[in-house]
Amino acid sequence: MQFLFWFLGGGAIGLSILLVARRRWKLIRRDLLNQKNQLAQEKKLAVEFMHNLAEAIGEGVERKVLYQRIVHTSVVTTGAMSACIYEKLSNGRLKGVAVEGLFPPQRAIKIMENENDVPRARFIEKILNSEILEAEEGIVGEVAKTAKPVFIPNAKEDPRVIKHQDQSLSVRSMIFAPLVHDEDCLGVIAVANPSNGLSFSETDFSMIKSLGEQAALAIKNSDAMNLRFEKTRMDADLRLAHDVQELFLTRQFPPIKGLEIGAKYVPSAQVGGDFYDFYKLSSHKFCICVADVSGKGVPASLLMALCQTHLKHLVNKSRNPSEVLCLLNEELFPRIRKDMFITLFMATFDTKTNKIIYARAGHEPGLLVKNNTITELRGPGMALGMVEPSLFNDLIRDQEEDFNTGDLLSLYTDGVTEASNMEREEFGLSRFKEKLCAHADLDPESINQKIVQDVNKFCSQNPDRDDFTLLTIKRV
Repeated sequence: MQFLFWFLGGGAIGLSILLVARRRWKLIRRDLLNQKNQLAQEKKLAVEFMHNLAEAIGEGVERKVLYQRIVHTSVVTTGAMSACIYEKLSNGRLKGVAVEGLFPPQRAIKIMENENDVPRARFIEKILNSEILEAEEGIVGEVAKTAKPVFIPNAKEDPRVIKHQDQSLSVRSMIFAPLVHDEDCLGVIAVANPSNGLSFSETDFSMIKSLGEQAALAIKNSDAMNLRFEKTRMDADLRLAHDVQELFLTRQFPPIKGLEIGAKYVPSAQVGGDFYDFYKLSSHKFCICVADVSGKGVPASLLMALCQTHLKHLVNKSRNPSEVLCLLNEELFPRIRKDMFITLFMATFDTKTNKIIYARAGHEPGLLVKNNTITELRGPGMALGMVEPSLFNDLIRDQEEDFNTGDLLSLYTDGVTEASNMEREEFGLSRFKEKLCAHADLDPESINQKIVQDVNKFCSQNPDRDDFTLLTIKRV
């Protein structure tokens, strides 16, 4: 009987132990399953987040839009009621730039009487978007300085957390994480108050830390992508401006009895500020000009087009070069930017009288070649658009030279003479004259090609070049 009692008792104990062990195994299995599901959920959220950011970067969105997506993802990932991103400014301060939900400001706020009628969420968002914290102010400043995240499970007992009088801004739990890329802190992301009424978990903390790292990378990549998009747009604009500029330049000159003309124009980039033009005034009278607009790029190209348009209306057979330039300056001076100007050399050729009449508005001197002797065609005058018409008109004067068979006139821009090599030595006017004399027996097109070859050889290893224009006229 006693044996039976001990047998049954032992069986009951063994069964109890088995049941406890089985229950414990079920609990462990359930915990593992929960952890697995949680990890799967976190992985899904992380993948969705990265996909979301990748789409944003691919679209070339602005930083503000990207910030808002990051804030939204942090709320969805942790179940937070609110979140905010503080961007680090160039002076080290931190500015609230994106917010979702009723995020508690990181400074104590004062409620003004006239603000009682403003919706609470809009009022708080207005405060956050204008809130600028000092470099090391509060928890946000601490995280930005140390680049280390901060987890506050119980905010009510943490003296660092701002206690607002407004109950809607009461803080239970918070997480702060730096946005760091290559040891450069771009800002801080902060989330507040889980929607379940509890504290954030270690998993939430881990997710926000990871999100901060990925977000910083996304911001940097977005900046790089936006720069690339901007460069692409600028390249397209420059190509368009270059195509427009090509329309203004004379590529082929009409047959002119007694004259041969050759032109060579090479811009420093896609768009330059040099230009030249040709005008037939009569059967024996012609006008040629070469000019250089200060600066480069689209502004110089637009000013070049404006100048050429006015010239076409101002040049006629009854006006000498100085008269044309005076009228041109009157048109340009009120319209031209103060930091821009145009230098221009204009000459009229008369094949009946074998004369050149020219005027020079601050441009490089023309080079007149006669029997291997070069004369610099200089004359008084200031650049167009620099001074008011009364002063410009007093200074500029017409000059006259003979232009007989075999004579050669070279007009150019400073891209020729100021072209420099790697030792910063300039090609120079003397070297240009020497080469011009050496090639003077050739036709104008060949002369230009030879000069371009000479300059390119001299500056072969220096890619930094100014606009390059050569206009060669030969009396035949």
